[in-house]
Amino acid sequence: MVGPLEQAILALMIFVIMLGMGASLTPRDFTLALKRPQGLAIGVISQYGFMPLIGFILALVLPVSDTIKIGILIMSCMPGGTTSNIFTYFSKGNLALSVLMTVTSTVFGVVLIPIVLVFYAGALEIDIPSKNIIATLVLMLVPVAIGMVLRKFNANVGAVTEFMGSLLAIFFILFLIVSWIPRNWTFLLETGWETYFASIALGLIGITIGYLFAKALKLHPRNARTVGLETGIQNGPLAIAVVAFTFSGAEQQAVNAVPVLYSLFIVIVSATVTFYFRRANTANEQPLPNGLL
Repeated sequence: MVGPLEQAILALMIFVIMLGMGASLTPRDFTLALKRPQGLAIGVISQYGFMPLIGFILALVLPVSDTIKIGILIMSCMPGGTTSNIFTYFSKGNLALSVLMTVTSTVFGVVLIPIVLVFYAGALEIDIPSKNIIATLVLMLVPVAIGMVLRKFNANVGAVTEFMGSLLAIFFILFLIVSWIPRNWTFLLETGWETYFASIALGLIGITIGYLFAKALKLHPRNARTVGLETGIQNGPLAIAVVAFTFSGAEQQAVNAVPVLYSLFIVIVSATVTFYFRRANTANEQPLPNGLL
């Protein structure tokens, strides 16, 4: 179970991450994005088309409890996280496209996440308190708006706050390892292989399908790598925050099993995929054309 200290760290970390997203944006960015809707469309399809479907299939075929199914669905419906921007950079992807997809999935998520969650939860015949989740997601947009206002006064605010958010994300994962895992060791030992499988497969399958989807669209290899990483790397800390602020007690612990394990394993999965991408022959790749795609 996520205690008061973890919840306080989560709230601070999510605030800084969203503040950094907002501070890195200007109204002109949205105008340019609308002029090139391919990036927006790919981001929405990847995040709220492929990932929730993957989560639904995993929840459907794996013999897990309803609380674990809820955890799988919530994790699969989250927007992309800033961690994907870091791995995109190291995999020689398109960082501008990565940031655009992250921000797009976050903003659109306020509307799309509850819709997709309710749809798939109904198909699985499980109950999800969508109103609480909507309230949490709306609050997440407040620091984005504050960040955009701050950007007008200092152009460097975005880079600094986004960097701080990334550091906090890494810190939180380390904090889970040294704090949450030891306190919940018995629970983790009693957790079945199905939960671990879902936590690992969600990101790995998402990256693979996103990459193949981009290749099918004949996108530039750098963009294909970006779409793959953006599809499979979800905002784990946000998922944990949503669960922590929506559920309580033993139910919270069970629902959070997948988001916590996903947050731990996605770093390993992403690092492995990034290493694979870096080994690809990028020397002969043509420069990116003008624009994101």
